[in-house]
Amino acid sequence: MTVRRVMGIETEYGIVVPGDPSANPMVASGDVVTTYATSRGIRPARASWDYADEAPLRDARGFDMGRGIAHPSQLTDGEDPTLANVVLTNGARLYVDHAHPEYSSPEVTTPRDAVTWDRAGELVMREAVARLATIPPGINLYKNNTDGKGSSYGTHENYLMSRATPFANIVRHLTPFLVVRQVMCGSGRVGIGVDSRTSGYQLAQRSDFFEVEVGLETTLKRPIINTRDEPHAVADRYRRLHVIIGDANHADVANLLKMGTTSLVLAMIEADAVVADLSVRRPVATLHAVSHDPTLKTTLELVDGRRMTALELLWEYHDRAAAFVAQTSGGEPDPDTAEVMHWWGTVLDRLSRDPMQARREVDWVAKLAVLEGYRERDSLGWGDPRLKAVDLQWSDVRADRGLAHRLAATGRLEVLVEEDAVRAAVTQAPTDTRAWFRGECLRRFPDDVVAASWDSVIFDVRGQRTLQRVPMLEPLRGTEAGVGDLVRNAPDAAALLEALARSSQGSGD
Repeated sequence: MTVRRVMGIETEYGIVVPGDPSANPMVASGDVVTTYATSRGIRPARASWDYADEAPLRDARGFDMGRGIAHPSQLTDGEDPTLANVVLTNGARLYVDHAHPEYSSPEVTTPRDAVTWDRAGELVMREAVARLATIPPGINLYKNNTDGKGSSYGTHENYLMSRATPFANIVRHLTPFLVVRQVMCGSGRVGIGVDSRTSGYQLAQRSDFFEVEVGLETTLKRPIINTRDEPHAVADRYRRLHVIIGDANHADVANLLKMGTTSLVLAMIEADAVVADLSVRRPVATLHAVSHDPTLKTTLELVDGRRMTALELLWEYHDRAAAFVAQTSGGEPDPDTAEVMHWWGTVLDRLSRDPMQARREVDWVAKLAVLEGYRERDSLGWGDPRLKAVDLQWSDVRADRGLAHRLAATGRLEVLVEEDAVRAAVTQAPTDTRAWFRGECLRRFPDDVVAASWDSVIFDVRGQRTLQRVPMLEPLRGTEAGVGDLVRNAPDAAALLEALARSSQGSGD
């Protein structure tokens, strides 16, 4: 068993126009995207999104929601000419999603790479903020998930899975894990309830906004398990599990664990290796209760009648994963799996002894330590607005303003990925997925690429009567190893398309 699979992180950023609370967030978000794209020489009209394979109303339970009953926010498959939408040379998508600028990372194959390209998105947003600062009043962006006034915006994870895995098994075995995963991966939040009506501090930013166990929506009646069935790959071979319950992380270890432990649990589900049922009673209410208790002492009830804390349930998953890894790897797991298992055990051990011992690895603990410092110094109650301001400042994308960035820069947050690697990921795509082909085409032939998506690149080549669409339904093809020579040796897009046509019969790339 391995953590390795095709995965990625999508993050919507909170947006504020200083001094103008009535500013239109859609317009401001468009400014973010177009400003960054223009600075990088990307013309939105020449590198927009291909919506041909979008299917946001397809449900993994085997039906399609009718467009007539869908909420407008669910209709993400129609091109809106008023919104900015570009594909970057690192294979990512930068666009306006509802009222937020969103960075969707390119496909990667390891949790560490997911962390790297997720942080690259922070640098993209930071650059946009810096450029907009020259045009008063500027725009501020926050890598968080709620404005504390009743609005939530998402950080979504994507995991490529085998279509052969029954969706009911995913629901059964993953739901309890997602209910308690926030203990390791929550970003911390000042305020209880969707509108922070109750004073206090909780583990996760998103938990209070979830209302149902399973469903298709992502903005209303948010479900613990999202059923959107849009694989962006060969549909009868793969499904893309779209996880919408996670927080945006600044701590590398928490982000690594979010992706890595979830991938391991999914691997056990795919292998039908989760034998005993760990289902919890009232999962939505339990999700809220776990988030509301930073002492981690709240007990939850399993369907079989057992009672345990969230930490104890996480240990159950950990121990089963450790046994399965040992069984399937012959005692020598690959380095990515070994790294995730190391941090999984380390963080659970520190949280078990004293949650504050995990302040270097877990966002909500690190933020709580900072907040407790302010509370002690100024005798602040949890309802004090100064603590909410600190909460917001925690996630500011600016290096000199964001508290999380300042902690990492001074060695008080564990950094797994060095800054040079993150900076390189701003412009370079992962080499081991189709993102490499997408990014290189945009880098080498920007005037010939008119649109792209996760599973296609569309060329408008001079002399051709029609647009040329290159399908990429296999996420592990289009890699540097697979098509690197073809791309590098092509003097122009026309030559590349001819070379791909000649080679397709042999390699399938």
